[in-house]
Amino acid sequence: MKRSDNQPSASTLTLEPNDARRLAALCGQFDEHIRLIEKRLDVDIRSRDNFFAAYGDATAASQATAVIYNLYQQTAHCTELSPEEVHLNLRQSQPEPKPTRLSKQPSKQRSNQPSNQQANTTGKPSRKEASLMQTPPANRPEPIDSAENFSVIRTKKGNIKPRGLNQQRYVRAIQTHDVNFGIGPAGTGKTYLAVACAVEALLRDEVERILLVRPAVEAGERLGFLPGDLAQKVDPYLRPLYDALHEMLGFETVAKLQERNVIEIAPLAYMRGRTLNGAYILLDEAQNTTREQMKMFLTRIGFGSTAVITGDMSQIDLPRGVQSGLIHACEVLETVEEVSFTHFISRDVVRHPIVQSIVDAYDAHEKTE
Repeated sequence: MKRSDNQPSASTLTLEPNDARRLAALCGQFDEHIRLIEKRLDVDIRSRDNFFAAYGDATAASQATAVIYNLYQQTAHCTELSPEEVHLNLRQSQPEPKPTRLSKQPSKQRSNQPSNQQANTTGKPSRKEASLMQTPPANRPEPIDSAENFSVIRTKKGNIKPRGLNQQRYVRAIQTHDVNFGIGPAGTGKTYLAVACAVEALLRDEVERILLVRPAVEAGERLGFLPGDLAQKVDPYLRPLYDALHEMLGFETVAKLQERNVIEIAPLAYMRGRTLNGAYILLDEAQNTTREQMKMFLTRIGFGSTAVITGDMSQIDLPRGVQSGLIHACEVLETVEEVSFTHFISRDVVRHPIVQSIVDAYDAHEKTE
C-alpha cells in the first residue's frame, strides 16, 4: 500500500489474490459500495482489475484504501457484502477521541493504584465513569486476514456473523471466558449477540439451560405498582430478549423449552439464593443494577456456566445518589484475568446510520451541560 503525505494525495492498493468473484462482491452492484466509500470520505476512487487508487485528502485517501482492503478480506468468507457492512467499516476507519479505556490486558500493564473514590451522588457519570463508556481511536480498520476473525454463530434459524472488529472480539471473548462484560450504546449488538451465543451453546449441548435476566426496575417503574401477575408485570421489560430468541429458534421451540425450564426469562431479583451450574446466564441492562445486585448476580455463577453482562452507562435510570453496579464492577474486576471486557462505541452501531448520528449528537450535547 503506497501513500504520500502531500495533499491532495493518492493512496494505492493491489488486492491479492486476484479473484473476480471477490472483487465483484467488494464493489457491489453497479459499484454501489465504492460510491458509498467515495461519498463518505470525499475521495475519488479509480480501479482497474485488482488495482485501486484513492485520490483526495491524505488521511481520507489512506482510510479509503484501508476500508477497501478490509472489505476484500471479508469477501473470502462470504458471497456478498451488504451496504451495512460497508457502513460499519467506514465507521471503524474514523478516529475517535482518546479517553481512558478499560480493556482485557495483562494485569502488569494496568494501573493498580488504590482508589478511594466515593460513590457518585450527582446523578451524572464522573470523569472516571465517563471514561469507561468510550474506547481509544484507530486511524483505520485493523486488517482482518485470518479465518479466526470471522466467528459465525449458528442457530436453528440460520447463521449470524458478527459485524466489525469489536463484535468479533466480543463473540470470541464469550467463547473463551466464563464471565464477560459488553458495554456500549444501543444498536451495537451487545444483547443480540449474547443471546445468539447462548442459543448456539445450548444447541451444541455445551450448557444445559439458558437464563436471561434484567433488572425489574427501569424508568422509575416498580413491579409492585404494575397491574397483572408476575408474567404480565415483567413481560414488557423482557420483550427484547423474547424477540431475539424467537428470531433464532422460532416461537414453538422457545415455548417448549420454556415449559421444560430449559430457557428461563426472569427479573434479576429471582436470582437470589440460587447457584446455577451448566448454565448460560445473561444479565441485560446491567447499568440499572445496584452494587449489591451486581455482586449477588456474579456470585450465582456455578461450575460449567458462562455469564454475560451487558449495559449502556449513558442510560442509567437508578435514583440519584445510587452508584451503578455495572460501573462499580468494571472498577473492581478490571485486574481479574478470567473476566473479559468489550467496550463498544458509537462507530460500532449496526442499526440505521441515523442511529449512530443520534448517539453522537446526544453525547456531544451532554458534554456541554
